[in-house]
Amino acid sequence: MNQVILLTGGSSGIGAATAILLAQEGNHVYAGSRSGRLPEDLKPESLAACRGFVRAMALDVNDASSLQSAVENICREEGRLDVLVCNAGNGIAGAIEQTNEEEAKYQFETCFFGAVKSIQACLPTFRAQGHGKIITVTSVAAVIPLPYQAFYSAVKAALLSLTQSLQLELKPFHIQCCSILPGDTKTGFTAARKYTKAAQDSSSPYYKAMMASVQKMEKDEQNGMSAQVIARAIARQVRRRRMSISVTPRIDYWAIGLLVRLLPRRLVLWIVGLLY
Repeated sequence: MNQVILLTGGSSGIGAATAILLAQEGNHVYAGSRSGRLPEDLKPESLAACRGFVRAMALDVNDASSLQSAVENICREEGRLDVLVCNAGNGIAGAIEQTNEEEAKYQFETCFFGAVKSIQACLPTFRAQGHGKIITVTSVAAVIPLPYQAFYSAVKAALLSLTQSLQLELKPFHIQCCSILPGDTKTGFTAARKYTKAAQDSSSPYYKAMMASVQKMEKDEQNGMSAQVIARAIARQVRRRRMSISVTPRIDYWAIGLLVRLLPRRLVLWIVGLLY
């Protein structure tokens, strides 16, 4: 059965790849983004291969009324909503000491509270239907603390924990939750990363170490897996009758995540410190 899907952050990167793949598999995908643009790389040949469709929606996950209108419009047109994929996000870099409150709030506003608002907008519909799927895109950084991207790690860890708590709360309503934890992925996210204002001061005592660490991370990202790998992991969960609680695409990142949970925390931090 074709599923009706609301996807946030759907115009580029992982969101765009996911929207196209889900539509090719026959689903009705409403790709939300602030720009309201169709996903990048959605070429005529991609459309021809779609058994479903992708429809762009102007959507701001930081605006509860925008989300409510989007859900109402989808339900009016389709008569139901089956899946929410929370993918919208952003990233900042800088030392914790040199990240002010406004910059930290910027990190949490879209990645965490935007996901919360998206979920809250969809839950009344899911409960009324007696079914629904919620997929959040977090990160391996949720379980591996990154220096100079501490707020990104923190927000992804918070989203991971929130999703697992949701699974407990929503089980009586037959609503399933799953987190996808990508590792290094080659997307435009790298170029879009923002540095805190103080982090850009070359006289900062953190400057050299911060720049070396973040540049290493960005190199890993640009040599990382494609967005299509993550899109396939999301699509598998959409197809499944019972979703996994969490999925880390690619065996090497899955193994890293397992080691992080098994090894002493001091050893984990020592290893991360050697890498970055």
